[in-house]
Amino acid sequence: MATHAYAVAPGYIELEAGFQRQQDGALANRIAIPLLLKIGVSERVQLDLAPGLLRDAQGGRAQSGITDFLVGVKWRLTDDAPVIGAFAMQGTVSLPTGSPESGRGSGKAALNLLAISSHKLGPVSLDINAGYTRLGGESEVAPGNSTVWTVSTGFPIAGRIGWVAELFGYPGTRGPSGALPVVGFLTGPTITLNPSLVLDAGATFDVSRFGGTAVYAGLTWNIGRAWGSLPRPALRPLPRAD
Repeated sequence: MATHAYAVAPGYIELEAGFQRQQDGALANRIAIPLLLKIGVSERVQLDLAPGLLRDAQGGRAQSGITDFLVGVKWRLTDDAPVIGAFAMQGTVSLPTGSPESGRGSGKAALNLLAISSHKLGPVSLDINAGYTRLGGESEVAPGNSTVWTVSTGFPIAGRIGWVAELFGYPGTRGPSGALPVVGFLTGPTITLNPSLVLDAGATFDVSRFGGTAVYAGLTWNIGRAWGSLPRPALRPLPRAD
């Protein structure tokens, strides 16, 4: 869920794909399949394209379809500043491609701003995100203003295996679609198969109003160079514990 402050190398394309299933009672569950395509524009700038699919099942009936489509840019401003470390801003426009009636979208375009601070503490990585979303109009299913925060860490276990842990929250919102604050905790292993492919899996647990435990799996794959002549860059995996 959290992201780091670094950008994909210029001319390269990287794919993040995931699968999450959350049980909500005996007869209800939700399956989400988020995708994120990252394209390196320059050494410090990255273009993001994020479609997604969502399937909701309740009482033996299921509905599925696309979610809102996100288009954004990440810009790394500093590499090693005091306190904030490597720091980037990410701006994203959310297009209302998902159905609000089925819970797959807001029905309105939205602007998202995310501040990202990344640190290296020996073999341990630390990423802190804080985001704000402004909806571009009145919606019956989403608040006009909302925020999110995440604190994520990763560290090596043995060889190619690492571990991640993340605490995240959605502060309460106001208005007709307002909601109480939500806090969850995500944790699980990562496996670096090679410099261009990292797999991850785990579970997300309820801390406050998150709901039933969710299980997830995903991959990060550096697909390769689309233009330019730089050597293939490695992903940002956890350090190996040799």
